[in-house]
Amino acid sequence: MDTTSPHFVPLSELAVIEAAGADAISFLHGQLTQDTEGLPDAQARLAGYCTAKGRLLASMVIWKDTRDEAPVLRALVRRDLAEALVKRLTMFVLRAKVQISISDLAVYGFAPQGLGLPAAVSSAPPHLPGSTGLPENTAPWTLVRHADATWIAAPSKQHCPTRWWLVSQAISDASEPEPADRASAADTSDEGQAWQAADIMSGLPWVQAATQDMFIPQTLNFDLIDGVNFTKGCYPGQEVVARAHYRGAVKRRMAGGVLPVPQGITLASLPGTDIFDAKAPRNPCGRIINAAHYDGLLYVLMEVQLADLGQADFRLGAADGPSISEQTLPYGLAAEA
Repeated sequence: MDTTSPHFVPLSELAVIEAAGADAISFLHGQLTQDTEGLPDAQARLAGYCTAKGRLLASMVIWKDTRDEAPVLRALVRRDLAEALVKRLTMFVLRAKVQISISDLAVYGFAPQGLGLPAAVSSAPPHLPGSTGLPENTAPWTLVRHADATWIAAPSKQHCPTRWWLVSQAISDASEPEPADRASAADTSDEGQAWQAADIMSGLPWVQAATQDMFIPQTLNFDLIDGVNFTKGCYPGQEVVARAHYRGAVKRRMAGGVLPVPQGITLASLPGTDIFDAKAPRNPCGRIINAAHYDGLLYVLMEVQLADLGQADFRLGAADGPSISEQTLPYGLAAEA
């Protein structure tokens, strides 16, 4: 197990969007599943943005930046949906004093003690602003500010050291790709795939362009990892999300899986791909949410029926497709109602 070598990678698949202005915090409070008005200054949070039917258009990691005079709220989102997300949010600004845009800030991943993956690749980091003062083994979502950077503790699988997102201006010697190549750069590097595999094993889902409007927050376990605040009041889709919560109507959940990398696989085509149960092959029983291949294995997050966990023979793409072995996530799934 890799537990000691530092792991550093530009996370070019992630973009930073920001809302700035006197009404920035209150505006997003009425748009997201998370309580932005009560967000602590030293914490980040997972949040979702839904349609009126409660289906996720984006997942994001949000935090306040208290260093600017005007209120600013920033969010990590998948780059392939960032532009559409900004455009949609801007449609609802109306008279609110807020400007929403895609920031030029870059995102990096840094695991000072490694990712805890078998044979994980490591890369020596360049000088990283504020890295020498990071606390060890801190709680997920902890935020550490530096004059030139923001550090956010990412969720990790059980018994693994802390991983960090670093948000800063581009680091010149970090081999940052050109803007036109950013959307796919981390999807093709071993370091990027290792980081995404660690996201999957920690049970952290990312909604991307291929999976927009597919899942309600509970089917991606948002309610189990503090991605939904059920007391904050209205936001698009709030009635649907709250009904599923209070009536115990959540029958589908996100689970982890792993399988040998199939030949001819295209990572970009996997999100949204159907999953089948070989024991009941007529219809799909779930879908892929995220996927990453590393060290000969394909790691997946998949949306499935709770009743199928521990019972189904999950297969990728077809009833006779590659077999998916279930992997335990680092948090318990709610019992079926």
